[in-house]
Amino acid sequence: MNIKILKHFLSLADNLHFGRASDECHISISALSRNIRQLEDELGVELFNRDNRTVTLTREGQKFVEYAHETSSQWNLIRHELTDNSDQLKGEISLYSSVTASYSFFYELLNRFRIAQPGIEIKLRTGDAEHAIAHILDGQEDITIAAHPAKLPRGLAFNPIAMSPLLFIAPLEQQVPNVPTTAPNNVEEWANIPMILSESGMSRVHVDEWFHHQGITPKIYAQVTGNEAIVSMVSLGFGIGVVPKIVLENSPLVDRIKVLDVQPELAPYDIGLFALEKNLNNPLVEAFWNLIEE
Repeated sequence: MNIKILKHFLSLADNLHFGRASDECHISISALSRNIRQLEDELGVELFNRDNRTVTLTREGQKFVEYAHETSSQWNLIRHELTDNSDQLKGEISLYSSVTASYSFFYELLNRFRIAQPGIEIKLRTGDAEHAIAHILDGQEDITIAAHPAKLPRGLAFNPIAMSPLLFIAPLEQQVPNVPTTAPNNVEEWANIPMILSESGMSRVHVDEWFHHQGITPKIYAQVTGNEAIVSMVSLGFGIGVVPKIVLENSPLVDRIKVLDVQPELAPYDIGLFALEKNLNNPLVEAFWNLIEE
């Protein structure tokens, strides 16, 4: 099986768009289509459902993604071991992070990594922090940065970078009567304030635990994917929100936000790198992983 065609398959599986995938692979749409059809003929199954508007993975295609990621990774590893007689590592690793993490934590790491390992190509993908660990477990990426979950999934390694406080935030100026710019004083006041919270993830877990311990049933105005959007909605006066401190510090809207002095404080969480334990045997992944200790 041609390793290039596997990579073409992975690109299409990730983009679900022939135009974007062909640009990423530097081939024509017709060539990409032929390669995918050739792969499907070899396997004897259809990997994608496609029509004039959409491309989606079939059930067989979803299963094949994991194999393709594993095979591509192993190919890069064995090629390096067989052909490279120098101390310089060569190949490609894939990283995933939220937009905030990409220019707060990853920026400094990538700068150091580029100097130390110029032969390794970096593929950085950004998206919602809540999906970061899933991308690693599914084999879509080699390394990600995210908050430590309450229970670490089996086979997943964690390398801590920093502790991130969680903050209650309000608009700098009161714009509607039920959205204050100071911390509520009692349960009744809390229950009447519209809250803007993360849809999922460790931030939401910690917030839910905090409200439960205080005996408060929050009035949830919006559940948002992505902490950056919470800052935006709070700055517009839609409600009070909760975001990690690192998100607020890097937000262009920080001057339109007020941090509330809420006691007891929300529990912070650990932020760090995640990778599959088995992938740490890959010298390319190990090189990036060890940046934290250096």
